Amino acid sequence: MALVKNAKLLLVTGAIIAIGIGFLFLPVRQWLTQLPNQVEGLGPLGPIVFVIFYVVLTVLLIPGSALTLGAGAIFGLWLGAMTVIVGANLGALCSFLLARTFLRKKVERWAKANPKFAALDLAISRAGFKMVLLSRLSPVFPFTLLNYFLGLTNIQPGSYILANLIGMLPGTFLYIYLGATAREALTGSSALLVRAIGLAATVAVVALVTRAARRAMAEAERENARQAADLAASEAQR
Repeated sequence: MALVKNAKLLLVTGAIIAIGIGFLFLPVRQWLTQLPNQVEGLGPLGPIVFVIFYVVLTVLLIPGSALTLGAGAIFGLWLGAMTVIVGANLGALCSFLLARTFLRKKVERWAKANPKFAALDLAISRAGFKMVLLSRLSPVFPFTLLNYFLGLTNIQPGSYILANLIGMLPGTFLYIYLGATAREALTGSSALLVRAIGLAATVAVVALVTRAARRAMAEAERENARQAADLAASEAQR
């Protein structure tokens, strides 16, 4: 449980360490200065190709954290954020729909092997939008796997899409900002100090949001447990 709760912090820390190691032992500066030129060479197709690649990785259950960092380094803060938001949400929707159609039986077997899914399924049946939003802000499952699991629940696609969009914004901006800041550091931009301050503020905001979501998720789980116990007691008295 503790590992799950600290997953985001561990991922961010790992990303920072990886960037530092890469800067010391790999020609990262050269790669980052050349890669934007290659993407720009694709013209308007650059972000489109990136989105398609992100969707494919998401459907294949491959984490997109490194790709999100790359988007910040390649496209900058705002275009990178838009690219990742579109790619991640389209990928999440594809996985969701696959779980409701062609891959339902397979995903059901995955869910049975994960005892936490039953509690999440029950919570979503009572407050779908709220619980999906909280699960994105403080994920109880990896992002790519949760997309499939949520396809088994009774949440409506419209609510799923909106909850996904809102819930993934804090983490997305954090990784994008980290990637953009890394590029500023490696290219020696004069805007590095501003980026660094913005990154620190973004980390603080994401940490506060995640902590609040974690508390709300725990409270919802306790309420579900109380309601289930009350229901079982009332049925036993009949």
